[in-house]
Amino acid sequence: MARITRERAERIARGHACENCGEYSYKKLAVKPASKEEREGVDVAWIASKTCGVCGAVHEMGIDAEGEIIYVA
Repeated sequence: MARITRERAERIARGHACENCGEYSYKKLAVKPASKEEREGVDVAWIASKTCGVCGAVHEMGIDAEGEIIYVA
């Protein structure tokens, strides 16, 4: 299984619209490696925390090692 880079995970997170207002502008975006529990339990490689620059909604996104979005909360 090919593991995507942090930069690729950031591009994937930025390319996903806000779940609340549909905008693509984020005032805060942080991507970190998933913990061992998250990798084993939900099968994600990266966790992106995003704050929308328009409505202020805060989202967390799980991205797997192949670049697929697993969840958005």
